[in-house]
Amino acid sequence: MTMSNAPMKAWVDHRVYTIALRKMPEFLEVFHRLAMPVLMDTLGHPLGFWTSVVGPQNQFIHLWGYDDLADYERRCQARDSHPEFPAYLAASGHLITSQETRLVRAVALA
Repeated sequence: MTMSNAPMKAWVDHRVYTIALRKMPEFLEVFHRLAMPVLMDTLGHPLGFWTSVVGPQNQFIHLWGYDDLADYERRCQARDSHPEFPAYLAASGHLITSQETRLVRAVALA
């Protein structure tokens, strides 16, 4: 799912989760059911979701946009302290083998 009409954000949280072999369908169900309500409530609308096709396999990629570092920190704190977030962490822990998080910022070219 991509959000091509989403406004350009100055900062993007680029997350890559590597999912245990043959567990992607289960992870996607858990993410949709338990994480998405919390994330939509705290982080807002995502820039999009992807799964890997070429290169490292079993990866789930999601992007979230922020106006600035203060916006990022405020919304991440809201997510981490949300009373329903621990349920997602408990249900997904055995499905995620690694996580990579990058915070990147937009660059004006031209």
